[in-house]
Amino acid sequence: MAPTPNAQDALDILRQPPADFQWYVIPLLLIVIYVYAVEAEKKNWPAVMAAVSFWGLDLFNEIWNSLVFHFTNYSAVWVEPGGTVYLILIGLNIETTFMFAIMGIVSTKLIPKDKDAKIFGKLPNRPVIALVMAALCVVVEVFLNLAGALTWDYPWWNLQAPWLIYLVGYLPFWVVAFIVYDARSMKTRAKIVGTILLVDLACIAVFMPIGWI
Repeated sequence: MAPTPNAQDALDILRQPPADFQWYVIPLLLIVIYVYAVEAEKKNWPAVMAAVSFWGLDLFNEIWNSLVFHFTNYSAVWVEPGGTVYLILIGLNIETTFMFAIMGIVSTKLIPKDKDAKIFGKLPNRPVIALVMAALCVVVEVFLNLAGALTWDYPWWNLQAPWLIYLVGYLPFWVVAFIVYDARSMKTRAKIVGTILLVDLACIAVFMPIGWI
């Protein structure tokens, strides 16, 4: 089976030196560093750990997404075929990974300090915010798809089946980030974040050298 045009476009630039470097990527990197530096300066380690878990889960999604392409040779579930300074994985460019790194910090700014506080006096704040923000992420992804920046080639992962994008693509990020943020100790946070990152690193160490991702 031949790769789809979108997948082939992404393969052509995958981890290749950019043909047209854009300076905007440097300020983006500095913004990410600044955002984390501010939280570290305040010793807001729960937010930092939650954000890292958010980013780490996205990286895991991108790894299995790349494996889908390897084993089908047709397409990944989602593809980012162009318009980037650097394509890290078939569905992940450097701009997107910077975005998720910042979004992880943002996730901790949207919730009340009191995890038991109610929204509208009745609804638990963490689940409601996770559900709403995951839905907003799907809306943004739809616009990216319409712009051709992020493409879908499978009938079970598109606007005909948005619940999969919602349940698999975004909701777990918000849920785990809030769990990490609300954990009772740094030891618990470190175990969760460490497990996520170790799985990511193990997958990269195994699959990237053999060309699977």
